This record gives sequence, C-alpha cells and structure tokens, in this order.
Amino acid sequence: MVYDYLLVGAGLFNAVLANELTSNGKTCLVVERRDHIGGNCYTYTDHDIVVHKYGAHIFRTNDPSIWEYVNKFAEFNNFVNSPIAKYRNETYNLPFNMNTFSKMWGISTPDEAKKIISEQSRENDGCEDNLEAHAISLVGRDIYEKLIKGYTEKQWGRRCCELPPSIMQRIPVRYTYDNNYYNSRFQGIPTGGFTPVMEKMFSKSELILNCDYLKNRRQYKDVAKKIVFTGTIDSYFEYEFGELEYRSLKFETDYISHCDNYQGVAVVNYTDRLPEYTRIIEHKHFEYGKQKGTIVTKEYPIAWNKEIEPYYPINDEKNTLLYQKYEEKASRNSEVIFCGRLGRYQYFDMQDTIKSALSVSKRLLDES
Repeated sequence: MVYDYLLVGAGLFNAVLANELTSNGKTCLVVERRDHIGGNCYTYTDHDIVVHKYGAHIFRTNDPSIWEYVNKFAEFNNFVNSPIAKYRNETYNLPFNMNTFSKMWGISTPDEAKKIISEQSRENDGCEDNLEAHAISLVGRDIYEKLIKGYTEKQWGRRCCELPPSIMQRIPVRYTYDNNYYNSRFQGIPTGGFTPVMEKMFSKSELILNCDYLKNRRQYKDVAKKIVFTGTIDSYFEYEFGELEYRSLKFETDYISHCDNYQGVAVVNYTDRLPEYTRIIEHKHFEYGKQKGTIVTKEYPIAWNKEIEPYYPINDEKNTLLYQKYEEKASRNSEVIFCGRLGRYQYFDMQDTIKSALSVSKRLLDES
C-alpha cells in the first residue's frame, strides 16, 4: 500500500497533523522510534497517579480557537502552575512577583520593589548583551544571584554571561501578588493525561513503534507520496555540515509509599548550583490527587550526545548559522517537510506546535 503521507515521529505535531489529514480522507503511516506515542508529552498511570514521563507539560494559550480545538479531544482541568523556588534553606514564590519581592527584601508595595530593582540594575550601565546583564536589569542582583544564576547555569551547562538574553524572555515578571506562572487566558491539563488525547488523534492512522526511520529509510522509501519528518534535521542529512547542539535531561522517578504529599506543590525549582537537579515534580498535584503514596521525579540537565534524546536547542549564533545551512538544503527537497521543534531547531510550546501543525495540514490539504 502507498500512503498519502509518512509521518516520522509520533509526538504532538504529527498527532495534530495525522488527525487533520485522516479526517479529510488522507492515509497516514506513522513511524516512531520510541515504544509509545505522544513524544515528550507522553503520560502513563502508576499507582492510580498520572505521571508526566518527560517532565511537566501544562497546556496554555490565549487563542480561543486553539483552546476549542484541544477540548475536542479531552476534558481539561483547571490546574494553575504556581511553582516555588528553593535556594538553600529559603523558599520563594514563582514567577517573580510581589510575593517573591516581599520575601526577598521585606517590602510590600510595587514602588518599593521597583526602587530596589532600579538601584541594583545600575551596575549594568546599559549593557544587556548577555543573560546575566539582562536578568539583573530586569529583577536586580539579589534575585539574579539566588533564583536565576545557579538554575540557569545548571540547565544550560554554561555561565550566564555566555548565554543570550533571549532565554529570559519566557520568564514573567509582575508587580502583583499573583503566583500564576502563565499569563495565558486558558490553561490546564487533560484529565487522565496527554496520552489519551494522542490516541484519539492517531486513531485513524497506522502506527509502527520501536522503529528508527533513519536506520530503515530504504524500507520506507516508496511507501508514501510525501514525508513529514519531525526528527533532528541534521541527522536526516547525516550531519553533512556538522552536529547541531542541544541540552538533554535525565529523569529519576520514584514511588514513595509512606508519603501522601511530598512537597505540597506540583513543581519545585532548585536554584542553587547544588543539588544537581533543577526541579522536583510531584505528579499527583497536577490532578489534585488524593491517592495513597506519591510519585516524584527529579530532573537533571545533562550534556547531549547522539545516543540520547535532545530536548532544548542551543540557539546561539554558531548553531543558528549551522541550522540555516540545513534549512537551505531542506528547502530544495520537495518530498520531505521538516517540522516540529527538532525539524525546525526551535523550542515550541504546545500551543505553538498545534498552530504550526494546523497550518501545515491546511497547506497540504490545499495542495492535494
């Protein structure tokens, strides 16, 4: 059988794409290297607790059409992400807000907080060409030293003064007593986790798991009219121009039978250089669970190599220029479309992934 589309990877992008294409009469074969669908959004149930295998995934968007779209596949709860940060023996609210400033400086008004931050940011003398300088200008030296520096250097494996300021753009700062991490109008987690959502999206496609497309590409050479590839773009071209760089993660997950509530919140960030993990996730809090026992995951940033999963593209100047070479070569290949965070070498939130997949599906259907 010749399919209309071969979708390489069974993550969120191809889940949305498969649903749109098959709902419009197209045939899709999905090939996935892992032993499950869902990509990094994959969830499973253990001791009646839904576990986010690859770290916390909380859906949010300001776009009513995207919110309406995902709600076709699941009922979302009203989970609000309100993480806390631990620095040595001190505990602070995140994101950076008046609760953070009050605990840090013993103040109570926005004007007091702004005055301290203004005084502490003067040391930069207008220089914001790296993450350290940008962070200090944004929240002051004290918060930078306690809540940003150690965490960020663990996460990226580089000193903050060597990182671009763009990394801080996703971190909210507000002068209100509001611990909601996201400013999004809609947010939550699908009841029962993300995997049932993906199962519905892939329900009309043929799935092959535990299959590395790149190691078997000859086998799939003529099975489809067009390929959508969501793996790493440089691996598709056999690293012709060199390897793009990523940061990876290691997860340690444990069931604690004698404790029903380990940390009182879903996510705790550890912002000093030690411990080596950046955060601990307690999964039952994503769905307000009352189960006996609890499951926690420690998240360790690690250096990436080709044998492990890439998570975060390192979008510095060197890697951006390298990606542009692959992008230019990919543009000349009409049979393959490179999509998703790995195919595009860009970090996407879930809402961005869905928007992109819907856009690509519309283009493909218009072309057919």
